[in-house]
Amino acid sequence: MRAIQCKEFGPPESLVLEEVPALAPGAGQVVIRVHACGVNFPDTLIIQGKYQFRPPFPFAPGTEAAGVITAVGAGVTQVPVGARVIALVPWGSFAEEILAAAVHVFPLPPGLDFVTGASLPLTYGTAYHALVDRAQIQAGETLLVLGAAGGIGLATIQLGKVLGARVIAAASSAERLAVCRAQGADELIDYATEDLRERVKALTGGQGVDVVCDPVGGSYSEPAIRALAWGGRFLVIGFAAGDIPRIPLNLPLLKSSAILGVFYGEFIQREPQRSQQQMAQLLDWAQAGQLKPYISARYALDRAPAALRDLMNRAVTGKAVLVLSPARTSAC
Repeated sequence: MRAIQCKEFGPPESLVLEEVPALAPGAGQVVIRVHACGVNFPDTLIIQGKYQFRPPFPFAPGTEAAGVITAVGAGVTQVPVGARVIALVPWGSFAEEILAAAVHVFPLPPGLDFVTGASLPLTYGTAYHALVDRAQIQAGETLLVLGAAGGIGLATIQLGKVLGARVIAAASSAERLAVCRAQGADELIDYATEDLRERVKALTGGQGVDVVCDPVGGSYSEPAIRALAWGGRFLVIGFAAGDIPRIPLNLPLLKSSAILGVFYGEFIQREPQRSQQQMAQLLDWAQAGQLKPYISARYALDRAPAALRDLMNRAVTGKAVLVLSPARTSAC
Protein backbone atom coordinates (compact mmCIF):
# COMPACT_ATOMS: atom_id res chain seq x y z
CA MET A 1 0.00 0.00 0.00
CA ARG A 2 1.03 3.61 -0.49
CA ALA A 3 1.63 6.18 2.20
CA ILE A 4 2.91 9.73 2.46
CA GLN A 5 6.21 9.50 4.34
CA CYS A 6 7.96 12.05 6.52
CA LYS A 7 11.59 10.92 6.74
CA GLU A 8 12.96 14.06 8.33
CA PHE A 9 11.42 17.18 9.79
CA GLY A 10 10.88 19.88 7.23
CA PRO A 11 8.37 21.65 4.97
CA PRO A 12 5.52 19.87 3.16
CA GLU A 13 7.64 19.67 0.00
CA SER A 14 10.00 17.24 1.78
CA LEU A 15 7.28 14.58 2.05
CA VAL A 16 7.31 11.62 -0.35
CA LEU A 17 4.72 9.07 -1.49
CA GLU A 18 6.05 5.51 -1.25
CA GLU A 19 5.00 1.88 -1.24
CA VAL A 20 5.15 0.54 2.32
CA PRO A 21 4.29 -2.85 3.85
CA ALA A 22 0.63 -3.70 4.45
CA LEU A 23 -0.54 -3.42 8.05
CA ALA A 24 -1.65 -6.12 10.49
CA PRO A 25 -3.69 -5.39 13.63
CA GLY A 26 -2.51 -6.16 17.13
CA ALA A 27 -4.75 -6.76 20.12
CA GLY A 28 -7.41 -4.07 20.39
CA GLN A 29 -6.58 -2.64 16.95
CA VAL A 30 -8.18 -2.54 13.51
CA VAL A 31 -6.87 -1.96 10.00
CA ILE A 32 -8.88 0.52 7.93
CA ARG A 33 -8.77 0.90 4.17
CA VAL A 34 -8.78 4.70 3.90
CA HIS A 35 -11.17 6.40 1.48
CA ALA A 36 -10.67 9.97 2.73
CA CYS A 37 -8.65 11.75 5.38
CA GLY A 38 -8.87 15.23 6.81
CA VAL A 39 -6.01 17.74 6.64
CA ASN A 40 -5.54 19.84 9.76
CA PHE A 41 -3.20 22.51 11.10
CA PRO A 42 -1.47 20.12 13.57
CA ASP A 43 -0.36 18.10 10.52
CA THR A 44 1.70 21.08 9.38
CA LEU A 45 3.39 21.20 12.79
CA ILE A 46 4.12 17.51 13.23
CA ILE A 47 6.06 17.28 9.94
CA GLN A 48 8.24 20.21 11.08
CA GLY A 49 8.94 18.79 14.54
CA LYS A 50 6.93 21.61 16.15
CA TYR A 51 4.12 19.57 17.70
CA GLN A 52 3.75 18.32 21.29
CA PHE A 53 5.22 14.93 20.34
CA ARG A 54 7.56 13.65 17.63
CA PRO A 55 6.82 10.29 15.96
CA PRO A 56 9.74 8.07 14.98
CA PHE A 57 10.82 8.26 11.34
CA PRO A 58 9.48 7.44 8.88
CA PHE A 59 5.85 8.28 9.60
CA ALA A 60 2.76 9.43 7.75
CA PRO A 61 1.06 12.59 9.03
CA GLY A 62 -2.70 12.78 9.42
CA THR A 63 -4.96 12.28 12.44
CA GLU A 64 -8.43 11.54 11.04
CA ALA A 65 -9.75 9.21 8.37
CA ALA A 66 -12.84 7.51 7.02
CA GLY A 67 -12.90 4.12 5.36
CA VAL A 68 -13.74 0.43 5.68
CA ILE A 69 -12.36 -2.03 8.23
CA THR A 70 -10.39 -4.83 6.56
CA ALA A 71 -8.99 -6.64 9.62
CA VAL A 72 -9.51 -6.69 13.39
CA GLY A 73 -7.18 -7.76 16.17
CA ALA A 74 -7.79 -9.91 19.21
CA GLY A 75 -10.43 -8.61 21.58
CA VAL A 76 -12.14 -6.31 19.07
CA THR A 77 -15.89 -6.90 19.06
CA GLN A 78 -17.48 -3.48 18.63
CA VAL A 79 -16.56 -2.91 14.96
CA PRO A 80 -16.57 -5.81 12.44
CA VAL A 81 -14.69 -6.32 9.19
CA GLY A 82 -16.53 -4.50 6.40
CA ALA A 83 -17.88 -1.71 8.63
CA ARG A 84 -17.81 1.87 7.38
CA VAL A 85 -16.04 3.90 10.06
CA ILE A 86 -14.21 7.08 10.99
CA ALA A 87 -11.11 7.04 13.15
CA LEU A 88 -8.79 9.26 15.15
CA VAL A 89 -5.10 8.34 15.23
CA PRO A 90 -2.04 10.16 16.62
CA TRP A 91 -0.56 10.14 13.08
CA GLY A 92 -0.64 7.94 9.98
CA SER A 93 -3.87 8.70 8.12
CA PHE A 94 -2.20 10.04 4.94
CA ALA A 95 -2.06 6.49 3.62
CA GLU A 96 -4.15 3.82 1.92
CA GLU A 97 -4.33 1.89 5.19
CA ILE A 98 -4.17 2.93 8.82
CA LEU A 99 -3.85 1.08 12.10
CA ALA A 100 -6.19 2.42 14.77
CA ALA A 101 -7.11 1.53 18.34
CA ALA A 102 -10.66 0.18 18.22
CA VAL A 103 -11.65 2.51 21.06
CA HIS A 104 -10.98 5.46 18.73
CA VAL A 105 -13.00 4.06 15.81
CA PHE A 106 -16.63 5.05 15.30
CA PRO A 107 -19.30 3.66 12.93
CA LEU A 108 -20.11 6.05 10.08
CA PRO A 109 -23.91 6.46 10.02
CA PRO A 110 -25.90 5.75 6.84
CA GLY A 111 -26.23 8.82 4.67
CA LEU A 112 -22.82 10.26 5.58
CA ASP A 113 -20.18 9.83 2.88
CA PHE A 114 -16.49 9.18 3.52
CA VAL A 115 -15.39 12.75 2.73
CA THR A 116 -17.86 14.18 5.24
CA GLY A 117 -16.89 11.55 7.78
CA ALA A 118 -13.19 12.31 7.42
CA SER A 119 -13.92 15.99 8.13
CA LEU A 120 -15.65 15.44 11.47
CA PRO A 121 -13.50 13.82 14.17
CA LEU A 122 -10.77 16.32 14.98
CA THR A 123 -12.40 19.71 14.38
CA TYR A 124 -15.87 18.90 15.71
CA GLY A 125 -14.47 16.74 18.50
CA THR A 126 -12.22 19.60 19.57
CA ALA A 127 -15.09 22.10 19.38
CA TYR A 128 -17.36 19.87 21.48
CA HIS A 129 -14.69 19.23 24.12
CA ALA A 130 -13.90 22.96 24.24
CA LEU A 131 -17.45 24.29 24.48
CA VAL A 132 -19.07 21.58 26.59
CA ASP A 133 -16.33 20.13 28.80
CA ARG A 134 -14.06 23.12 29.27
CA ALA A 135 -16.26 26.23 28.90
CA GLN A 136 -19.53 24.57 29.96
CA ILE A 137 -21.32 26.95 27.64
CA GLN A 138 -25.01 27.58 28.27
CA ALA A 139 -27.85 28.39 25.90
CA GLY A 140 -28.23 32.14 25.56
CA GLU A 141 -24.56 32.92 26.20
CA THR A 142 -22.46 34.82 23.67
CA LEU A 143 -19.58 33.03 21.94
CA LEU A 144 -16.76 34.82 20.09
CA VAL A 145 -14.88 32.66 17.57
CA LEU A 146 -11.46 33.83 16.37
CA GLY A 147 -10.12 32.43 13.10
CA ALA A 148 -13.75 31.68 12.44
CA ALA A 149 -13.36 30.61 8.79
CA GLY A 150 -10.89 27.82 9.58
CA GLY A 151 -11.74 24.20 10.26
CA ILE A 152 -12.02 24.60 14.05
CA GLY A 153 -13.71 27.98 13.63
CA LEU A 154 -16.56 26.84 11.38
CA ALA A 155 -17.09 23.70 13.48
CA THR A 156 -17.35 25.90 16.57
CA ILE A 157 -19.83 28.23 14.89
CA GLN A 158 -22.09 25.33 13.93
CA LEU A 159 -21.81 23.61 17.28
CA GLY A 160 -22.32 26.88 19.16
CA LYS A 161 -25.62 27.37 17.35
CA VAL A 162 -26.72 23.79 18.09
CA LEU A 163 -25.99 24.45 21.77
CA GLY A 164 -28.06 27.64 21.74
CA ALA A 165 -25.34 30.29 21.86
CA ARG A 166 -25.27 33.65 20.14
CA VAL A 167 -22.20 33.43 17.89
CA ILE A 168 -19.91 36.29 16.85
CA ALA A 169 -17.46 35.26 14.12
CA ALA A 170 -14.16 37.10 13.68
CA ALA A 171 -12.08 36.58 10.54
CA SER A 172 -9.72 38.50 8.28
CA SER A 173 -11.76 39.23 5.14
CA ALA A 174 -15.26 39.87 3.91
CA GLU A 175 -15.13 36.68 1.83
CA ARG A 176 -14.30 34.53 4.85
CA LEU A 177 -16.94 36.24 6.95
CA ALA A 178 -19.54 35.54 4.27
CA VAL A 179 -18.83 31.83 4.75
CA CYS A 180 -19.17 32.26 8.52
CA ARG A 181 -22.54 33.92 8.06
CA ALA A 182 -23.71 31.10 5.81
CA GLN A 183 -22.64 28.59 8.49
CA GLY A 184 -24.81 30.28 11.12
CA ALA A 185 -22.85 33.16 12.69
CA ASP A 186 -25.15 35.83 14.14
CA GLU A 187 -22.65 38.70 14.03
CA LEU A 188 -19.40 39.34 12.15
CA ILE A 189 -16.14 41.13 12.90
CA ASP A 190 -13.50 41.80 10.25
CA TYR A 191 -10.45 42.15 12.46
CA ALA A 192 -8.35 43.25 9.49
CA THR A 193 -10.31 46.50 9.37
CA GLU A 194 -12.16 46.76 12.71
CA ASP A 195 -11.00 47.09 16.31
CA LEU A 196 -11.84 43.70 17.82
CA ARG A 197 -12.42 44.85 21.38
CA GLU A 198 -14.46 47.91 20.44
CA ARG A 199 -16.59 45.93 18.00
CA VAL A 200 -17.33 43.29 20.66
CA LYS A 201 -18.28 46.06 23.08
CA ALA A 202 -20.70 47.51 20.53
CA LEU A 203 -22.25 44.12 19.72
CA THR A 204 -22.76 43.20 23.38
CA GLY A 205 -23.94 46.52 24.77
CA GLY A 206 -20.69 46.87 26.67
CA GLN A 207 -21.14 43.57 28.54
CA GLY A 208 -18.54 41.51 26.68
CA VAL A 209 -18.71 37.89 25.54
CA ASP A 210 -19.13 34.85 27.76
CA VAL A 211 -16.82 32.50 25.85
CA VAL A 212 -13.93 33.03 23.40
CA CYS A 213 -12.71 30.19 21.17
CA ASP A 214 -9.13 30.92 20.06
CA PRO A 215 -7.40 28.48 17.68
CA VAL A 216 -5.20 31.29 16.33
CA GLY A 217 -3.16 32.96 19.05
CA GLY A 218 -1.03 35.90 17.98
CA SER A 219 -2.05 39.52 18.39
CA TYR A 220 -5.81 39.00 18.76
CA SER A 221 -5.77 36.86 21.89
CA GLU A 222 -5.22 39.66 24.41
CA PRO A 223 -7.91 41.99 22.96
CA ALA A 224 -10.31 39.04 23.02
CA ILE A 225 -9.54 38.35 26.69
CA ARG A 226 -10.10 42.04 27.43
CA ALA A 227 -13.50 41.67 25.69
CA LEU A 228 -14.68 38.94 28.07
CA ALA A 229 -17.70 39.48 30.29
CA TRP A 230 -17.60 38.96 34.05
CA GLY A 231 -16.99 35.26 34.62
CA GLY A 232 -16.07 34.71 30.98
CA ARG A 233 -14.04 31.78 29.69
CA PHE A 234 -11.20 31.95 27.16
CA LEU A 235 -10.43 28.70 25.32
CA VAL A 236 -6.81 28.17 24.25
CA ILE A 237 -6.96 25.74 21.30
CA GLY A 238 -3.94 26.52 19.15
CA PHE A 239 -1.58 29.03 17.62
CA ALA A 240 -2.20 29.06 13.88
CA ALA A 241 -0.85 32.61 13.72
CA GLY A 242 2.51 31.27 14.86
CA ASP A 243 3.00 33.41 17.97
CA ILE A 244 2.15 32.20 21.48
CA PRO A 245 0.69 35.19 23.36
CA ARG A 246 1.99 36.27 26.78
CA ILE A 247 -1.09 37.33 28.69
CA PRO A 248 -0.95 39.71 31.69
CA LEU A 249 -2.47 37.72 34.55
CA ASN A 250 -4.28 40.73 35.95
CA LEU A 251 -6.77 40.38 33.10
CA PRO A 252 -8.49 37.20 34.33
CA LEU A 253 -8.29 38.56 37.89
CA LEU A 254 -10.17 41.78 37.08
CA LYS A 255 -13.18 39.98 35.56
CA SER A 256 -13.04 36.72 37.51
CA SER A 257 -12.56 35.05 34.15
CA ALA A 258 -10.81 31.80 33.24
CA ILE A 259 -8.18 30.85 30.67
CA LEU A 260 -8.77 27.20 29.79
CA GLY A 261 -6.50 24.90 27.82
CA VAL A 262 -8.03 22.54 25.25
CA PHE A 263 -5.87 19.53 24.27
CA TYR A 264 -8.29 17.20 22.52
CA GLY A 265 -5.68 14.63 21.52
CA GLU A 266 -4.72 14.02 25.14
CA PHE A 267 -8.36 14.07 26.26
CA ILE A 268 -9.35 11.17 24.00
CA GLN A 269 -6.41 9.14 25.32
CA ARG A 270 -7.28 9.79 28.96
CA GLU A 271 -11.07 9.57 28.65
CA PRO A 272 -11.89 7.26 25.71
CA GLN A 273 -15.40 6.40 26.93
CA ARG A 274 -16.33 10.06 27.28
CA SER A 275 -14.92 10.81 23.82
CA GLN A 276 -16.93 7.93 22.35
CA GLN A 277 -20.12 9.37 23.83
CA GLN A 278 -19.31 12.79 22.43
CA MET A 279 -18.52 11.44 18.96
CA ALA A 280 -21.79 9.49 18.93
CA GLN A 281 -23.65 12.74 19.67
CA LEU A 282 -21.77 14.63 16.97
CA LEU A 283 -22.51 11.91 14.41
CA ASP A 284 -26.19 11.98 15.36
CA TRP A 285 -26.27 15.74 14.77
CA ALA A 286 -24.40 15.33 11.48
CA GLN A 287 -26.78 12.61 10.30
CA ALA A 288 -29.69 14.90 11.16
CA GLY A 289 -28.13 17.73 9.13
CA GLN A 290 -27.50 19.99 12.14
CA LEU A 291 -23.73 19.80 11.60
CA LYS A 292 -22.21 19.84 8.13
CA PRO A 293 -18.48 20.29 7.49
CA TYR A 294 -17.62 23.05 5.05
CA ILE A 295 -15.17 21.39 2.66
CA SER A 296 -13.52 23.88 0.33
CA ALA A 297 -10.64 21.82 -1.05
CA ARG A 298 -10.11 18.18 -2.09
CA TYR A 299 -6.79 16.64 -3.09
CA ALA A 300 -5.52 13.25 -4.25
CA LEU A 301 -3.16 11.43 -1.89
CA ASP A 302 -0.10 12.35 -3.95
CA ARG A 303 -1.00 16.03 -3.54
CA ALA A 304 -0.84 15.92 0.26
CA PRO A 305 2.18 18.30 0.28
CA ALA A 306 0.15 20.85 -1.71
CA ALA A 307 -2.76 20.50 0.72
CA LEU A 308 -0.49 21.16 3.68
CA ARG A 309 1.16 24.10 1.95
CA ASP A 310 -2.25 25.62 1.15
CA LEU A 311 -3.25 25.23 4.79
CA MET A 312 -0.05 26.95 5.93
CA ASN A 313 -0.64 29.77 3.45
CA ARG A 314 -4.20 30.26 4.72
CA ALA A 315 -5.56 29.40 1.28
CA VAL A 316 -8.14 26.97 2.71
CA THR A 317 -11.51 27.97 4.15
CA GLY A 318 -13.02 25.35 6.42
CA LYS A 319 -11.68 21.86 5.69
CA ALA A 320 -9.27 20.34 3.20
CA VAL A 321 -9.60 16.60 2.55
CA LEU A 322 -7.45 14.00 0.82
CA VAL A 323 -9.67 11.76 -1.30
CA LEU A 324 -8.18 8.42 -2.28
CA SER A 325 -9.00 6.89 -5.65
CA PRO A 326 -11.65 4.14 -5.27
CA ALA A 327 -10.00 2.15 -8.08
CA ARG A 328 -6.60 2.35 -6.43
CA THR A 329 -7.84 1.52 -2.92
CA SER A 330 -9.87 -1.47 -4.09
CA ALA A 331 -6.89 -2.88 -6.02
CA CYS A 332 -4.41 -2.85 -3.11
